[in-house]
Parts: sequence; structure tokens; C-alpha cells
Amino acid sequence: MILVREQTAAFTGHRTYRGEADELLRAAIRALHARGVGTFLSGMAEGFDLAAAEAVLALREELPDLRLVCVLPYSDHADHQKPTVRERYREVLLKADAVVPLSTNYYAACYHHRNDYLVDHASYLVAWYSGRTGGTRYTVRRAHAAHLPVENLWPDPQLDLTL
Repeated sequence: MILVREQTAAFTGHRTYRGEADELLRAAIRALHARGVGTFLSGMAEGFDLAAAEAVLALREELPDLRLVCVLPYSDHADHQKPTVRERYREVLLKADAVVPLSTNYYAACYHHRNDYLVDHASYLVAWYSGRTGGTRYTVRRAHAAHLPVENLWPDPQLDLTL
């Protein structure tokens, strides 16, 4: 699948996400679609990434031209998910338009490289970012450095995304 950056958005968020912003997430996807974004990249981490991928798939009934690309840090990433998440994860992979494994094996920086791919191939980032350190912070900061618009669905409007 060829990605057109201007028509592509990516997701990043904490693994602790439990559906707190599902309606806002769907609204963000609809709004991006109205602006010409049809392809969505998910890094497929537990929590927000997986929920965002499922939201794209669910919205296909309403917006049939939506495409989902699952960007995996390494090929057998699905096998390393918690048993409670593994079935959902595999279901999303089966329904995705494309699955892009960035490596055949796990290595120390594979998650950073996955996050770099998300930012490098998107024109917009939708986040669930609390301000905590970690991969989501890294991705949000990298998106800001690349001048990508970031929509943070976290409920604290005072949060400084540039931290």
C-alpha cells in the first residue's frame, strides 16, 4: 500500500487507555476524514493504539473508504500481547488494509523506530497523552518538531504538549 502523507493520520497514546475518550476519538476520525484524511496508522500497542484501530474499523460502515494500516515494531508483536488483548489484536490485524512490520525481531529501539515511522508517514497525530514520560511523549514531541498538528484527547486542556 502506498501512503500519501497528506491523506494520512497516526495515533499515539498510553497503554492505560480504557475507552475514556471513545466518542472524541470517533469524532476526530470523522473530522479528519472530512478534511481528506482516509488512511490511519496505528502502532498497535495495548490501550489507545488498539482502541483507535478498532474505532477506524467500526467507522467503516459509515465511512467505507477509511483505511487502517497497522505498523508493528516487529513481526511477532501479536504473540507478545497479554492474553486478554491478544484476540482483539489479531482480529484488528485480520481486518486491516495493510500490516507493516518494521523488523523481523524485537530489538532495543524497535518501539522508537515504530513511533518515528508513524510521525514520518502522517500529516496529523491524534493522541491520548497525559504528559507522562514514555513512548507517547516521545512521539508527541517528535510530531511537534516535525510541525505536525497534534490533537490531544486527554481531558486536561492546560496540558503543555511541548514538554
